[in-house]
Amino acid sequence: MIWLVVLSLILAGIVFLLLEIMVVPGATVVGLFGVGLVIAGVVVSFNHYGAEVGIMTILGALAVSLVSIGIALRSNTWKKAMHSSVLEGRVNLVEADKVVKGDEGTSITRLNPMGKALIKEDYYEVTSKDNLIAENTPIVVVKVDGNKIIVKSKEE
Repeated sequence: MIWLVVLSLILAGIVFLLLEIMVVPGATVVGLFGVGLVIAGVVVSFNHYGAEVGIMTILGALAVSLVSIGIALRSNTWKKAMHSSVLEGRVNLVEADKVVKGDEGTSITRLNPMGKALIKEDYYEVTSKDNLIAENTPIVVVKVDGNKIIVKSKEE
């Protein structure tokens, strides 16, 4: 019956080591707990069965650990487990000459300093030049730098 305790401790320790390596890397508590379980299993084996079986337990635990880590690191294992959908989102795309300096629009959300604005029937992510601009305030485009649109309140 003690062999079942030894086997359970070692297998649970290996599972925690795999969790540390694959799922929560850097959370050393999980890895240390796994190492502690493996060591506890080996110590129980040494205490109950003696040095010869204890050494075989160490070698077996090491072999099972290396094989399970090798299997877990194979790319096919993770291809089956990973999420494979494609992101369809897009960034603020500003076509050349579609939005230019001097264009007018309306802030859709509060610009704090970033928010959404309606300019020429299209919605854009914009940045206010100086301060906060309230929602539904008329705005003017001050500068277009690549995909970044800088605006100010029309009342200024």
